[in-house]
Order: sequence, then structure tokens, then C-alpha cells
Amino acid sequence: MAKMSRTWWGQKFIEAIEQLTDAGRLSRGRAYSKPNRLLHFDIQDGTVFAQIRGNVNPYFGVHKEPRYNTVIDFEPISKAKWAAVVALMGSKASLISRLLLNEIPDNIEDSFATLGLHLLPASEHDFHAQCSCPDWSNPCKHIAGLYYRIATELDSDPILLFELRGLPGDALQAQLAQTPLGQALAAELSAKQQPPRPLDRYFTAPRTHPIGDLSLKCFWQGENRLPTTLEVATPSPVSAVLVKKQGDFPAFWQRDNSFIETMEGLYGYVKTKHQKKL
Repeated sequence: MAKMSRTWWGQKFIEAIEQLTDAGRLSRGRAYSKPNRLLHFDIQDGTVFAQIRGNVNPYFGVHKEPRYNTVIDFEPISKAKWAAVVALMGSKASLISRLLLNEIPDNIEDSFATLGLHLLPASEHDFHAQCSCPDWSNPCKHIAGLYYRIATELDSDPILLFELRGLPGDALQAQLAQTPLGQALAAELSAKQQPPRPLDRYFTAPRTHPIGDLSLKCFWQGENRLPTTLEVATPSPVSAVLVKKQGDFPAFWQRDNSFIETMEGLYGYVKTKHQKKL
């Protein structure tokens, strides 16, 4: 199966839909996820709305471009169950640290499975789709195109997956930040960089020493020999919180590779190049 999404969570969403629908019909609608087909796209309270351009086909008497209204409604998880899920995720540092950085941990479904739930659609009861086009098959090309558009949105905003199941992203972040682990991590993420304090001078003041009986040889060569090897200082780890907080595919990043991996490679190159000069 060809990869249809740039991130693993977007790809998992498509794979989950394929298992519950006709995979062949689903692949036909990929072209309808493009901006030139989608005239309107909106998500409200777990429901996805779209208006999609159809095709002119004089053979079937369609002489004017049709526009079809397509809706996909995801079954929400109840507030009580969400509270249990958030409490469980908030007790695991590996999960909450990624979620507060707008990333989806690859083992996220384990927390839901522990409570008998699932985040990705797992049955036909988890979502309902309808379209105003004359094709009665489900999914039609327009519904399929909307699935792919949702996967594209998940690439840049993975927390949208929680919103589709009834928990908005800001509410998720707020509830996670209230847990003990979340309070510590949120304080680190929200910490502001302190501005530099003004000083009396921005250079080291010279100090004088009596020359005494210092000879020219001692002046130029010193009394003690210099070490033949230099001890390389261990660089302090950089948390790169601001970079990681953007996620793998932030809105401004239009490439297919991960933004975080690209920045890590760039920092590693600069660090190695600097060490070679030393």
C-alpha cells in the first residue's frame, strides 16, 4: 500500500478507514482532497464539513459544474471516559511530554486500550459519512477525498485527532497541564528567557602584575610547558524546547521530511564543524 500521509499518525488514520471501508473506492477519491476541489472545509465539534467540486459530464446530462456537500461525523468519547484517559496519560512522562509538544506518541493507543477505548476509528460506529452526490456507495469519491484531507490536516496538527473524538486541543493541553507531571513540564515550556542585565563594562578589566626578575625567555615561553593534549569540554545538552514544540510538521513547514529531524541534522552539522575547527 502506497503511503498516503507524511506522518505515521496521518497514515494510521487512513489505514484505519481502509479497514472499515472499501479500500479500492477510497483510493479513487484522493484527487478530491486537493485545494482545487475543496471549495469549503471546516471542523466543528468533531464534525467535518466540506463543499467539493464535481465533474461536468454532458453524457449524463451534467452541463454545469456540480457542488456537493459532504459531512463526516465522528463519534465522541464521553467526558467521564476522557477524564480517565487524561489521568492515565498524565501519569506517564513518555506520553505527556510528547502531547504537550503537540506530538502523538506511537504507543498512544495502549492507554486507550487499557480503558477499553480507542482513539483511531475501530468500527463503523465510530464515524458516519454522507454526501449529496448521486453516488449511493459509501465512500463515494467526495467522502474519500475528505478522508485524505483530514489525514493532511493531521500531519500539521496531530492533536486534531483528539478533537475529532470530542476533546478540543486546548482542553487537552489544559487538563494535562493540571496533572503533577504536566505542571512541571508546562512550567518548563512556558518559561520566558530572561533579558540580559546591563553591566558597567562589557570587557574584562586589565590587571597589572609586577615584572620583577622575569626574563625574556620566561616571558615568551613561560615557566611551565603547555599540555600536549587538550581536554574537550563536554557540551551541555540543549533541550531545544522551542523547536520541538513546533512538532514534526508545523504549519509553515511545507516539506515531506520532519522539521525536528531536519533541525537536529542542522545542529549536528554545525556542532561537528565547530569541533573540527578546534
